[in-house]
Amino acid sequence: MTVNLEGRVAIVTGAGGGLGREHALLLARLGAKVVVNDPGGSVAGTGDDRRVAQMVVDEIRAAGGEAVANLDSVAEFSAAQRIVQTAMDTYGRLDILVNNAGILRDKTFAKMEVEDFELVLKVHLMGTVYCTKAAWPIMNEQGYGRIVLTTSAAGIVGGFGQSNYGAAKMGTLGLMNCLALEGARNGVLVNAISPAAATRMTQALIPPQIGQHLRPDLVSPAVAWLASEACTQSGLVVNAVAGYFACQRFVEGEGVQFNPTEPVTADMVADAAKSFGQMNNARAVDPRPLGDLEARLQALGLS
Repeated sequence: MTVNLEGRVAIVTGAGGGLGREHALLLARLGAKVVVNDPGGSVAGTGDDRRVAQMVVDEIRAAGGEAVANLDSVAEFSAAQRIVQTAMDTYGRLDILVNNAGILRDKTFAKMEVEDFELVLKVHLMGTVYCTKAAWPIMNEQGYGRIVLTTSAAGIVGGFGQSNYGAAKMGTLGLMNCLALEGARNGVLVNAISPAAATRMTQALIPPQIGQHLRPDLVSPAVAWLASEACTQSGLVVNAVAGYFACQRFVEGEGVQFNPTEPVTADMVADAAKSFGQMNNARAVDPRPLGDLEARLQALGLS
């Protein structure tokens, strides 16, 4: 199936370099008109360089594409609204939002200042919320939208010294799971990319012999698919690293059901944990709020 973005308008946040730049360049090559958002701050979120977003715009235009720069920070809702308004004022619509912007302030939890924790949450999680909130009514009203969130292995499996970053990235998945349900009726699909790439944010974390294979452009094809009509699923987490792509999801091991009409003690749970703690016969978590509880209760003759 051909991924074609002709006539679509996209916003890519944090698109002045690294992954965001590659996302923007590829979306433009596939035909999208792109709002390249980036205030040009450092990895830690300090300072600004107003040239970086325009440089990507110039690169897109030189290749025959259409793009416009936006220098607002995603960390304030009013600024996020201006990012979305840039798309509407320039191109008259918005079809794609790629929430990519991020910063790092890594320290062990014991040494981390609360302010550093809060700022990382503000940019990664609330920045995603703000931009998505600004785009949400437009996409729902037009009956079409593709929103791509960015999560991370630091949240899914953990990362030493990244409690703030990991917490923010898992928060984006909670947002995705809910919005995938809410947007489906209006053709607005919400998915997430879990990338690994050698960028200025990760250069100190990845050994050089591995980093040479972690090109950011190897992640962007998955983002382009998620941003296109070719993708018809919502609520996916796509792992993209060094040309490898796979879907990830939460799983639940084989559990132990006690009779809820009788007392359940901590000792009973401790004993049962010898079994359920092994994650035997793991399966995808049931998407219903109570899972298969009704079936388990029926097996006990309680429903």
